[in-house]
Amino acid sequence: MHGRVKVKTTAQQEEEKRKEREKKLKIYVAARNACFSKRKDAVFDDEALQLTQQLLSSNPDFATLWNYRREILMHLETVKDEDEVQKIYEAELSFLESCLKVNPKSYGSWHHRGWVSARLPRPAWARELSLCDRCLSLDDRNFHCWDYRRMVVKMSDVPVKQELEFTDRLIGSNFSNYSSWHYRSTLLPLLHPESPDPPSQRGDPPHSPSPPCPQTHSHRVCEEQLLKEYELVQNAFFTDPNDQSAWFYYRWLLGRAEREEMISCVYVSREEERVAVAFSRPVNAQPGVLLLVLDGQPQRVAWRSVHPHFKHSPVWICDLPPGTISDITNEHNLTVHWTETHTHRDCALYTGRSESWCRDTATDLELFRSELSVEKTSVLQSELQSVNQLQELEPLNKWCLLTIILLMRALDPLGYEKETLAHFQSLKEVDSMRSAYYSDLCSKFMIENTVLKMEYAEVRVFSISDRNLTTLCHLDQLLLVTHINLSSNQLRRLPPQFAMLQCLEVVEADNNSIENLEGVYHLPKLEEVSLKNNQISTLADLQPLASCPKLKRLDLRGNPITQTANVESELAQLLPSVTDLLL
Repeated sequence: MHGRVKVKTTAQQEEEKRKEREKKLKIYVAARNACFSKRKDAVFDDEALQLTQQLLSSNPDFATLWNYRREILMHLETVKDEDEVQKIYEAELSFLESCLKVNPKSYGSWHHRGWVSARLPRPAWARELSLCDRCLSLDDRNFHCWDYRRMVVKMSDVPVKQELEFTDRLIGSNFSNYSSWHYRSTLLPLLHPESPDPPSQRGDPPHSPSPPCPQTHSHRVCEEQLLKEYELVQNAFFTDPNDQSAWFYYRWLLGRAEREEMISCVYVSREEERVAVAFSRPVNAQPGVLLLVLDGQPQRVAWRSVHPHFKHSPVWICDLPPGTISDITNEHNLTVHWTETHTHRDCALYTGRSESWCRDTATDLELFRSELSVEKTSVLQSELQSVNQLQELEPLNKWCLLTIILLMRALDPLGYEKETLAHFQSLKEVDSMRSAYYSDLCSKFMIENTVLKMEYAEVRVFSISDRNLTTLCHLDQLLLVTHINLSSNQLRRLPPQFAMLQCLEVVEADNNSIENLEGVYHLPKLEEVSLKNNQISTLADLQPLASCPKLKRLDLRGNPITQTANVESELAQLLPSVTDLLL
């Protein structure tokens, strides 16, 4: 037994570790308490700086200590000259590097480094960029470092081209880099913006263009650069078809610019003496935001959204004083001013007309797709062929299928409708966990197609029955629709947005699973509602119908509510205007 090293038992080892932890904890707690005591007494000396450094070196996520440390540094600024402050802050940056080695994703360390860099009398931004390069080479998804880099770039006016080349290097070394692709999407519109309207057309004074600076521009990318980006991203997803990052970037490339802020439609009704206004985006029409001028005279009216749930809505309505436009022998001219955007739209109500409107069609607005040049169309056709080839090699790749659908939507949504539906069915089979999402997305695209067909036919009837719809969208585009047919779908509710259909007279929604009519709210012209074979089970489900003053016909056959005792008399009390009730 002599000469052998005694091996400690597990119990002995654990006991020694426990004692060591207790010893370290006592030292830590003592230093922490000393810091708290000094801060309470407003002591901002070198000892306090050393104490916080000692604690933060081992635990860089102690936010209170970083706050105290900043207070100390701000005090030192008042008693030291600029050169001394420069040395103090340079030492602070060195200390922070050691903290980042302990935890490269420490919120407190990165925030404090940004604070120090912003206060440094003579910052060395090149050094900070180099630090970011080193950190991102170790972990290219460190979003703390990415945020800090963007701050450094902004503070030091780094050229956008240089940053774009930086993303080139990172993407070239690793295609699967979400952060680089995302950063690239913010830089491209700055370096290669889509040409805006000339200043003279916008009414702005001419001025010399300033060089692009990150995070100060919002235009889309010019077409020439977009075509180059397609080639880059195609190399990425052909290299690894199952990596999501390149597919997400590709989807961004296929996206559209935000719609121009405008009044898209003004509708006026003599009978209701009501004006309805539709906008290109949801707005909050607080007093002063909308101004109604009738025959040259500003009107004092109260604007309200179509449903009490909405503070922001794309459709707003107002009632005119009784007798203002009711005389059918008079002609009236209305103008609605949107003061936030300095835009307006005129509408004339002619003699003998009971209603009038002024609007742009969905086709004129390029509402659901951008108008493509010949060059871009040919490139996207080539892209579609390439992704189809990849899909043949990777038949179970959901990203391929979804991108094929998006390319078809960009090229010709109506022409590719049949193929789109088939690909959605394949998507649900390949990626069953997200089948509900694909059903909703397919519903959105089918509604867009139906809106386009309605526009081309120049009718006010919206029919989309038997299309497996699971959701309703773009209802602000149906402001002028008088008859809607939603029968034989998979709808569970008519959402609050349904109240945007202010001209609606007839609703057909048979053979769904509707159990909520929340959106059938204050529709002034609604006369007929057919809800056969749905899931309406209580009187409360029908309560919104009581707000529709002209409702005359209601078909509830095949709903659970028909089995309720005394349902007919209770419905007569709830809906006194209904004269034709089918149970």
